[in-house]
Amino acid sequence: MRTNIFFLFLFTADSSNQMKKAEVREETLPKRVKRGWMWNQFSVMEEYTGTDYQYIGRLQSDKDPDNGSVKYVLSGEGAGTIFVIDESKGFLHATLRLDREEKAFYKLKATVVNKQTGLQLEPETEFIIKLQDMNDNEPQFSQEVYTASIPERSDVGTPVIQVTATDADDSMYGIGAKLVYSISRGHPYFSVDPTTGVIRTALGPKDMDRETKEHYQVVIEAKDMAGQRGGLTGTTVVNISLTDVNDNPPVFTQSVYQLSVPESAMFGTVVGSVQATDRDIGRNAEMSFSITSGDSMGIFDISTDKNTQNGVITVKKPLDYEKKSSYTIEIQVRNSQKDHVFMLRDSKDMATVQIRVEDVDEPPLFSKAHYLMEVKEDAPISTAVGSVSATDPDQVRRVITYSIDRRTDMDHVFSIHPGNGSVFLLKHLDREQKAWHNFSVIAKEFRHPHQSSHTLVYVRLLDINDNAPTFATDYETFVCERTKVGQLIQTIRAVDADAPSAGHSFYFSLAPDEANTSNFTIRDNADNTAGILTRRSSYSRFQQSVHLVPVVITDGDYPIQSSTSTLTVRVCACDHKGNMELCNVEAMSDSPGIITGALVSVLLCLLILLIVVIFFTTLKRRRKQEPLIDSKEDVRDNVVSYNDEGGGEEDTQAFDIGALYHPAPALEESVKQRRDIIPYDTLLYPSNLNNEDVWEFINQKVLENDCNPTGPPYDSLATYAYEGCGSVVESLSSLGSALSETEQEYHYLHEWGPRFRKLADMYGAADNDFS
Repeated sequence: MRTNIFFLFLFTADSSNQMKKAEVREETLPKRVKRGWMWNQFSVMEEYTGTDYQYIGRLQSDKDPDNGSVKYVLSGEGAGTIFVIDESKGFLHATLRLDREEKAFYKLKATVVNKQTGLQLEPETEFIIKLQDMNDNEPQFSQEVYTASIPERSDVGTPVIQVTATDADDSMYGIGAKLVYSISRGHPYFSVDPTTGVIRTALGPKDMDRETKEHYQVVIEAKDMAGQRGGLTGTTVVNISLTDVNDNPPVFTQSVYQLSVPESAMFGTVVGSVQATDRDIGRNAEMSFSITSGDSMGIFDISTDKNTQNGVITVKKPLDYEKKSSYTIEIQVRNSQKDHVFMLRDSKDMATVQIRVEDVDEPPLFSKAHYLMEVKEDAPISTAVGSVSATDPDQVRRVITYSIDRRTDMDHVFSIHPGNGSVFLLKHLDREQKAWHNFSVIAKEFRHPHQSSHTLVYVRLLDINDNAPTFATDYETFVCERTKVGQLIQTIRAVDADAPSAGHSFYFSLAPDEANTSNFTIRDNADNTAGILTRRSSYSRFQQSVHLVPVVITDGDYPIQSSTSTLTVRVCACDHKGNMELCNVEAMSDSPGIITGALVSVLLCLLILLIVVIFFTTLKRRRKQEPLIDSKEDVRDNVVSYNDEGGGEEDTQAFDIGALYHPAPALEESVKQRRDIIPYDTLLYPSNLNNEDVWEFINQKVLENDCNPTGPPYDSLATYAYEGCGSVVESLSSLGSALSETEQEYHYLHEWGPRFRKLADMYGAADNDFS
């Protein structure tokens, strides 16, 4: 083992003994100068495996007399643990096995001190211990497994992927980290560039066929020391797949296909499928089928099933076993996606398909999809309207029977002969009520009634002139009292329920008995309208407020129909512009709209009035009045203002006598006096009552009523209309009494029970009791 030791001795050149640094020269003898010493760098081999400490070098100073009087002191990274120094001699050793890949160098510091005094003889100087690399790491690829793909049929040298490896050893020291790539598995299909690690194809397009071999596994090695013997090696695996290109045409699995289909198959019914194979995959295997020739052009169609890529043959037009029982067609298949690089020719494949039509028992077939029949609306019952016809399409011609689907002719207007399909009338027809009749006819095989078919029959009724024309609307016509002869007051039109083929032609005229006596005349405009004209210059609504004008309307068809319609003309007062202002009541009443509106208004008013009366009557009956006297023991004079007669025993709303105990404060002086009385400060009544509160209360109430501007007049008469129900006595009103107050006797009050005991005590006593 070779150890490089670098020395640099420094001597002091001036009085300050300042130390300066000098460069280190490797493998040369130290140049002695008069200045201090220092060292710069040591080298040590990594991965030392000896039993003793690894010697690194010696630190020596010119201040060391070499008599053991100085001591070398070491500090810095790993000092005392990884690195130790002989304090007396300065020998430096490594105690552990070092790895450059973990740490490439260490920074340490050393100085020299006097053992006796402990003084520092040299300044502390830093030096480096660098680990010298050795080839102890194998190359490592960036991935353990690489995945790549290239299109099949690629040319030689087509790049596939680049692999990269690294070496942890020092690339600046020797060739231990210089790598060389090589391929250990994958020959002869692929190769690798020894310097860059780029993998390329090594064979031509014919050999790189996906349909022959799709997946390849290639092993790449990376060797350090430039591939020399003794170097370390790293490996990686590259999985390479060939992607598909459209280099194979589709091929039918059979050259001849035989299929069958029933003749009753409808449009779109699948007859069968044909299969073709393509060695390609994905979109390159998509196929397109077509019919190129044969005796069934237009009868069948072929399409591609997107899931299975099979050719599906379907029915395009109706089949008939009796007309043609078999078909032969030529079909072809080709790729939908074409790659002109690999498919130099129009690659396709051909096959033959034989289709056999199977006979089935078919239902009867009508000669028409629908039938249109016509009949006059006045045709008698049992008239033949038309006929339908159906045949059995099978080779065995079976007997056909006909019937009407009564769900489409629920009124039983028509009937059909079951043998020959003739349609007859069962009822009279009216075009004005229903111009068209539609129903369904059923045709069935006589011995196989489940074999049936339907057809629609449309019956149009032909019009005959059997309706007379009438007014087109109800006209509301008036004439002014002051007019002129020949004034147009109304234009009339007519309608007719009939519909002649040449159109309507209406003629208007006055009724013969009114032609000379009528106050109006008619002018036919020859366009199915007519004008009503005046014959007089003045009319009087007081003499005759309504004029009736009979108008004869005649049509122009055969047989001629006519009718007489009456036009009502009201006489009204008009302004100078001819606008209606006023008509007689009887004239107005001729209008249904006016009569109806007036009646509705009157009835509505009566209904509202009735509801108001019922409401107030009910409210009045439910009113409760308080008793006039609150207690048997407390009897006082009470001033009550009556608007109606009290309710007897049921009246609970009278004045509360309890208010006499607590009279309200006097009215304010600012209250206005009534104009119909002269107010007095005090009442002109004898104040012979002992209770002053009652006296003040009565004066206050009198003053309130005198000053109340909304109260009734001072002199008034109270009428009594309601006395209440449930009382066993007659009226107590003095207005209906024939006796004077002095002549009235009240002894009978004792016989009326406990309810009238108070009155009996008050009025039944002698007069001297109150004196």
